[in-house]
Amino acid sequence: MSAVIARDIVKQFGDVPAVNGISLTIPDGEFMVLLGPSGCGKTTFLRIICGLERQTTGDLLIGGNIVNELPPRRRGVAMMFQSYGLYPHYTVRNNIAFPLKTQRVAREKIDKQVEWASQLLGINHLLDRRPRQLSGGERQRVALARALVREPTALLLDEPLSNLDAKLRTMARQEIKQFQTRVGLTTIYVTHDQVEAMGMGDRIAVIDKGKIRQVGTPTEIYNDPADLFVATFVGSPPMNIVTHNGGGYLGFRPENFLPKDMIEGGAATEFKFRIDRSEYLGAERIVYGVMEGFESKQLLTAKLPPAHVAEASIRPGEWHSFAVKNSELRHFNKDG
Repeated sequence: MSAVIARDIVKQFGDVPAVNGISLTIPDGEFMVLLGPSGCGKTTFLRIICGLERQTTGDLLIGGNIVNELPPRRRGVAMMFQSYGLYPHYTVRNNIAFPLKTQRVAREKIDKQVEWASQLLGINHLLDRRPRQLSGGERQRVALARALVREPTALLLDEPLSNLDAKLRTMARQEIKQFQTRVGLTTIYVTHDQVEAMGMGDRIAVIDKGKIRQVGTPTEIYNDPADLFVATFVGSPPMNIVTHNGGGYLGFRPENFLPKDMIEGGAATEFKFRIDRSEYLGAERIVYGVMEGFESKQLLTAKLPPAHVAEASIRPGEWHSFAVKNSELRHFNKDG
């Protein structure tokens, strides 16, 4: 296992910088998530780490060694792609063994490694089946076993759960995280799904337009976003942002924007809030509206516990006294 260090990595496609000066240190054994919208450069950066793309400028270190000139097979990393890329005419056993066969590893060692990886992921009973006979979750574990069979120093995962339905994604997230924690393998995980990022990452690097906007733990990213992009990209619903006095911005999370009589302890700032509509979601109620005296590019949201707020008390079209604790307000300057 090894640390992965990127030093001012730039990747140009013509005049367009897909990766625009990324510097990032991923310690040995960390689960790092690269989070950002489609087209932000996160997959290109991952492919640079793997060696499938060559950076225009900058240095990449794995295990303390500069690997700029090394081909993928000599970098000691394994990459699992979004599509899994299983060979349909091969059995599970042969799919897992494929990377070792291409390296002409001895048959005895191949058998040993396949058995180890398949037992580790609980698919040893599937070794004689073919991919079409497997569920989506089973195919995902086969692809992961194939990546691990080489005993990589780092594991790179590019949107590995995007082909699974919602229930399977939840289960697969738990399996991957538990596995990574157990083996302590340095892991870099690319996703546009903030739920995956928040639930799995030891730390998250939020990327936009080829640049890292913030690196931190899930708690740091959520509670103290570095700029407006992070504030509005992370969170569901996203952080409310309104234009503040002097042209700056004021931000607050929907769950902290509550009817004034629900605020307990600590100084709070009161706002007049007109509710336009509401959504009952079982465990919570989301209400949408506008605030008096403030401008926003979108409807503001409040996330309310339905057990405490009667539907009759939040009728659309009426103004209400809402408030946010001052400790939960976030201030952004004119540049965001």
